[in-house]
Amino acid sequence: MSLALFDLSGKRALITGSSQGIGLALARGLGGAGAELVLNGRDAGKLSAAAAALRGEGLKVHELAFDVTDHEGVRKAVDGFEASVGAIDILVNNAGMQHRTPLEDFPADAFERLLQTNIASVFHTGQAVARHMIKRGAGKIVNICSVQTALARPGIAPYTATKGAVANLTKGMATDWARYGLQCNGLAPGYFDTPLNAALVNDPDFSAWLEKRTPAGRWGKVEELVGTCIFLSSDASSFVNGTTIFVDGGISACL
Repeated sequence: MSLALFDLSGKRALITGSSQGIGLALARGLGGAGAELVLNGRDAGKLSAAAAALRGEGLKVHELAFDVTDHEGVRKAVDGFEASVGAIDILVNNAGMQHRTPLEDFPADAFERLLQTNIASVFHTGQAVARHMIKRGAGKIVNICSVQTALARPGIAPYTATKGAVANLTKGMATDWARYGLQCNGLAPGYFDTPLNAALVNDPDFSAWLEKRTPAGRWGKVEELVGTCIFLSSDASSFVNGTTIFVDGGISACL
């Protein structure tokens, strides 16, 4: 009976930025829990390759290519999918980017790209999907935050600002939409070995520092995010709303 709370059979999940890295790992995990998947990305080739790989594992997968920073494009893609295929029961707002430059030299155009990709996209996609969820009286939204939601490091101040904003937007979503039966929460990864972190993973000095700084003593594996995502996407979290869960090996818990 308890395990049934985590069963996603009969649910359909849209994961933005899911052609690689954390997004692909979360899609695979949700599919393993029974969900039908809707992969999203801007690169149609990478998206098709990811979808083919998941189909090869026996998962049911749709491809929905749209630019998460284009408000009207997002709305048309989501509305069209809902009309032609069916309900999106779970939304994982995962699309994001990084840019590392000392704050005093940070380019204004890079700052704007971070704002659009990391925070505006959560608004655009969240609103488009939630409008349908509200009509049905149910839905799950999981916004991917970061350990930088709570902490900062040199050279990524604008990224830190966007991830703090995602956590606060998550609170706002819950405040506005919980009354309609939606649960909106954040999942904040620590340092994981992903393409976004390739420069850090390949830096021996940084990896040595991270292993000393993290109580768990290592980089995270993307598969270790799956359990929390399934929890936040399932009936097991029916009264969890507006919170952000850190999955970071303890790095945000200690000095």
